[in-house]
Amino acid sequence: MNMPDLRNAPVLVVGAGIMGAGIAQVAAQAGHGVKLFDTREGAAAEAKTKLAATLEGLVAKGKLPAEAAAAAVARIEPIATIEQAATVSLVVEAVVERLDVKRSLFKQLEALVGPHCILATNTSSISVTAIANGLAHPGRLVGMHFFNPVPLMKLVEVVSGLQTDAAVAASIFELSRAWGKVPVHAKSTPGFIVNRIARPYYAETLALLLEQAAEPAVLDACLKAAGFRMGPCELMDLIGHDTNFAVTQSVYEANFFDKRYVPSLVQREMVDGGLLGRKSGRGFYRHGKDVPAPALPVALHDAPATAHEVTVHGGGPIADMLEAAATKALATQGWGPARDRESSWTGLRIDGARLVLTDGRTAQQLSQSMSVADVAVFDRPLVVPAVPGTALAFAVAPQASEAWRTQAGAWLAALGFAPLPLADAPGLVVARTVAMLVNEAADAVLQGVCTPEGADSAMKLGVNYPAGPFEWLAAWSATGVIAVLEQLDTHYRGERYRVSPGLRRLA
Repeated sequence: MNMPDLRNAPVLVVGAGIMGAGIAQVAAQAGHGVKLFDTREGAAAEAKTKLAATLEGLVAKGKLPAEAAAAAVARIEPIATIEQAATVSLVVEAVVERLDVKRSLFKQLEALVGPHCILATNTSSISVTAIANGLAHPGRLVGMHFFNPVPLMKLVEVVSGLQTDAAVAASIFELSRAWGKVPVHAKSTPGFIVNRIARPYYAETLALLLEQAAEPAVLDACLKAAGFRMGPCELMDLIGHDTNFAVTQSVYEANFFDKRYVPSLVQREMVDGGLLGRKSGRGFYRHGKDVPAPALPVALHDAPATAHEVTVHGGGPIADMLEAAATKALATQGWGPARDRESSWTGLRIDGARLVLTDGRTAQQLSQSMSVADVAVFDRPLVVPAVPGTALAFAVAPQASEAWRTQAGAWLAALGFAPLPLADAPGLVVARTVAMLVNEAADAVLQGVCTPEGADSAMKLGVNYPAGPFEWLAAWSATGVIAVLEQLDTHYRGERYRVSPGLRRLA
């Protein structure tokens, strides 16, 4: 297929909702004439009016020249019938997420527009291959998946179905760049890149909630301390539990009910009860005009009791950080910790007790393998060295003494953390969540959905992750991630935590 020159080419946006209006705004600001259509009478004109107000607001804040705002608004033309857009070179569809509706629309468009017009769908979860089924020229249909809010979010997933012409995908990739976006190529598989790789961020927290391992605020605090802008419970409340649950169900069903993507009973109960998050005023938290933001838990611990012997075990950045923190904590007593760099575990030996960095095993399992009763396990810090006061999950072995239950948290506080107690769950919070995100990304690359670089860019730009999954992997290790996953797999005895062959190759 010969590609049209899309620079300043006329564009049709079908669907004048939040996504469609945002796409129209971006295209118009990039210099394109935009025809905006919606089946609901008056919706396109209303969207243009709102866009004009939005751009005027940017002008008032000094973020956009008045002339540029006026020119962008002038380029948008609401149309009453789709036939008025027969001469466009690009169509971007942003209608309801239903396969039958999208197929019908593109068949109508194919009969209307010229033979070289590119047809793009903004679907977030429906197969591009399936949407193209039945078209006379399926090669010109491509996914152009924007993220909300479109004018602000940089990522565009350029999704190729089985019959998408490579030149069509390349043309949309370059156009996305010209629109100031960061495009990433993706293969049309359930969830594409972001919605697929992101599933464990929600799923692991929901699994911990199902086990009553901690309250939502504790889980949110731990993951926010790891660099995520919002904790999973906050984020699900923002997205809407109905929407989040529907996406999870869609990915689960599209993957032939693969247990890695199984939806949560916790979330289904919330959806059934109308506890949808911000949109309903209640989710994991209460929301409303006069309702304060959820308070993060505060960990208060006394100074640890005087120890007679402290040894830092393990090598690598986390052990180095622990040594520096222990040296500072013990300086008032006039001595410092010993160091065992060849140890098989990372953490602190404090007299007869053990404070161990999680390798996926529970504190109870570690206690049994070490033949020591006083064992506590702590979560993996993602940012090293850690910022003082960083929230960090920990759990104490059930057989530990009452004194060690108090001292474990006190020692973590003395090392500079804000320790938050959890039930003795394998992998705690951050370690198991990040391990699963890395595993999912490795599987996506194995299946040709994206490249490692594409996965990293997509997750940082599409959902604001503090790092990409392969960046986390480089800072950890494939063997370390696999160890956590294998312990989770052993503990739960299911398919959910199976290690991707792609990750094993990297090890």
